Amino acid sequence: MTNTPTGRGWDNSANLQNKLAILNGFGRCMGDTIIGLQALAVARARGLIGLRPTVFRLPGRGPVIDGIYAAAADIVETRDLPWSDATRKWSFAGATDFDRVIDIRDFAFDPHFRQVAMIDYFLRNLGVDPASVVPAERRNAWLAPRISLLEVANEQVLVCPISNSPLRNMPEAVHARVLDWFSARGVPVLTQATLPRCDNLTALCNLMVGTRLVVSVDTGMVHLADALGVPCLAFFISHRPVWRVRDYPLCIPVHLPAPGLPEALEFPRDDADVAASQAAWFEPDADLRWLNASLAGAWPENECHA
Repeated sequence: MTNTPTGRGWDNSANLQNKLAILNGFGRCMGDTIIGLQALAVARARGLIGLRPTVFRLPGRGPVIDGIYAAAADIVETRDLPWSDATRKWSFAGATDFDRVIDIRDFAFDPHFRQVAMIDYFLRNLGVDPASVVPAERRNAWLAPRISLLEVANEQVLVCPISNSPLRNMPEAVHARVLDWFSARGVPVLTQATLPRCDNLTALCNLMVGTRLVVSVDTGMVHLADALGVPCLAFFISHRPVWRVRDYPLCIPVHLPAPGLPEALEFPRDDADVAASQAAWFEPDADLRWLNASLAGAWPENECHA
């Protein structure tokens, strides 16, 4: 067994025969998973990895993440990575029967992950030079053809105010303003803050394709919107938009950096970090005029029902 270094590709003919393991294959969050599997699809199409590598994933992912990997079952095999082997500090005996191993455990703490577009990070770890990949290949094109999507009208707006980190959550006052802005214009609006939680990937995708616009914080719904071709207005606090949505032509990003908050902070260190991230929404102006302008730019008045 050999660890594969980050960098460009290797001999293609040998790779197609070798058994490849990817440790902590693209994390446990929806956005990381969707993007990582797009990078894998690109590497696979170029013959840089085998046709069906094995991804070891940490347990406790939830049904939507499991559904994403089930949708990709034709291009990837999955196995569990025990929590006891979650860190790169420890070797993983479960990968000893593989010819090559790509170890991206703890990637959220890798300084290189926090300084580049996420798709570029995964591409490079899979042996693909990101500069050689055209923008269309950097979008999340692998997913939609593998999901059963309904033919539904897309008149509503879907608001996604909550992420997996309190650093990125939308303050309640901002959330209320978004809902009021669309309601005042006769636009049907749903919010994940009150919707029942989708318990499978197909249901979540069909909620998305029934949507004319997604208004979201920095969360996996932004990446799902790109995968399904749905316009999105996305707000970023702790990360630069270029690291997340650089290649999404239907996404309008808004960057609200929090003064004093370290850039690319993944997890809050204390309550002060959360308070700073919440305050950032009101930095442009306390009465949220900037928010009205952002909403109008994503949903022009002549497209409203009233």
